[in-house]
Amino acid sequence: MRFNIGQDILPHEYKGEIYHRESAMRLRWVMVGFTVLFCVFIARTLQLGLQSNDIQKYSMYGTQIESRADIVDRNGVVLAKSVRSGNIKLFPQKVKDKDVNNVAEVIHEIAPMDYSMTDALNIVRSDKRGLYIRKNATEEQIKIVNEAHRKYNCFEVEQFTQRRYPQRNVFAHVVGFAGKDSGLEGVEYVYDEYLRENKDPLKLSIDSRVQNIFYEQLSIAMNKYRAKGAMGMLMNSSTGEMIAMVQLPDFDPNNYNASPVSVRKFRLLRDNFEMGSIFKIFNTALAYKNGLQNKEYKVSEPLMIYDKYGRPALRKPIDDVSSFKRDVVKKKGKRTLKAPEIMLHSCNVGSARIALDLPDGAQKEFFERLNFNKPLQLEFGKTETALTYRNWGPTEKATAAFGHGITVTPMHLLLAVNSMTNGGIYIYPTLLKRNIGAVRGERVLDAEISATLRTIMFHIAEETTAQKARVKGIEIGGKTGTAEKRGADRRSDKNRNTTVFTGIFPVSAPQYIIMIMLDEPQGTKESGGWKTAAWNAVPTAGAILDGIIPLLFE
Repeated sequence: MRFNIGQDILPHEYKGEIYHRESAMRLRWVMVGFTVLFCVFIARTLQLGLQSNDIQKYSMYGTQIESRADIVDRNGVVLAKSVRSGNIKLFPQKVKDKDVNNVAEVIHEIAPMDYSMTDALNIVRSDKRGLYIRKNATEEQIKIVNEAHRKYNCFEVEQFTQRRYPQRNVFAHVVGFAGKDSGLEGVEYVYDEYLRENKDPLKLSIDSRVQNIFYEQLSIAMNKYRAKGAMGMLMNSSTGEMIAMVQLPDFDPNNYNASPVSVRKFRLLRDNFEMGSIFKIFNTALAYKNGLQNKEYKVSEPLMIYDKYGRPALRKPIDDVSSFKRDVVKKKGKRTLKAPEIMLHSCNVGSARIALDLPDGAQKEFFERLNFNKPLQLEFGKTETALTYRNWGPTEKATAAFGHGITVTPMHLLLAVNSMTNGGIYIYPTLLKRNIGAVRGERVLDAEISATLRTIMFHIAEETTAQKARVKGIEIGGKTGTAEKRGADRRSDKNRNTTVFTGIFPVSAPQYIIMIMLDEPQGTKESGGWKTAAWNAVPTAGAILDGIIPLLFE
């Protein structure tokens, strides 16, 4: 028996050596088996991975592609949708001789207008390594290619998600458009986070049926009056839900890069305009607020404004159109008018005299209450800042009374007129369909004065400049405005103007407010060359109202 230093003494040394050799052999076989199984596992994993890649590359029905939630109108009509698409590529060198005709038939089938059978055969027989035969393919085309690839192993589909807008130009400025990773304009931009993180559709307050009628009639008006642009909005007077928002010229959001940036600009929120006699609504409200409604104001002669040194502050006196002098002053023998009549007949001189009678600061404070001094922070975007006077001297007070010298966005105007006529509450608008509940708003006018303004607007639609907006079966109130645009020298240009109409209905308890605007309309033979709001914006509104009222009260 041997003794080894540092080791235990074993009574059967020889037997122990045999035992260790047998254990080592068994362990070696176990490791070999484990290695084989591990290699099989790795091989299978790689195979599944390659299959997964193959599915992702060639099939539209494999891995889910990241997409955005749909955008729909208040009735569920799709306005924006993410659709699966792809670019189809052919590798001619992979096509076997026996499969040439079959592959050519596949190419002809998916794009018959692009490739005849002869064209398809020439492509398949080409010596090119790879070429695209269809870009932005439909799901049906990709399905056909998937099946063909399984047989002939010569196609490739580069799949992606594409944002599509079925209504095309009609909702261009409202819905906007999205880029590769995010929304870029309109609802796509404002509600980008929701659209990226949710599957449920984003439901807008817009009614596509009403929107389409606006679009059609504004297009007709723009062509008929050879206008530079046309805009229109409809809002629920009490909830602030926008039912229609249309702007022309427009663009196709499916191919937005084809249109200049200037066309894509949302002018309803981002452009300022002088609104003319629409401002007489606010001036009349101020007359009632300050107890001037029963005062008689001289209207038969032009009004000159003088500065503190007694010098004329205007290039020419404030005056009225010839039709006012003819029909009111001469025919009716009216040399003086009260505030309600001044608004009814849209008298500039009378409006200016009311404004000059107002307490210092009253007009400025009221305009600020209507947010004319700042941009509007709305749920669906920020407007431009309305431009009011820095100083409020006699000239500024007088001209602001009939809407000259102050510019506001169409959205500013819509919300301000709504607050004058809905009972006196300034309601903030929304593009989302609202459930019954609290609505954000602020009181800016007494309910009694608001009711009086509605009555005057009803008489305007029945008797004076807004008669062409009347529709059978419903009482409509309205007010027109015409303003000359300013040139580079800031002087009024008689050859260019904007025309506006705002209307409310039903007058007794308004549910909706409409605004129509035409940018630089031209006179027609029918109008005798006149291009004021009564001859273009008002009949356009009438045509729209005739089409939408049955839908709104169905």
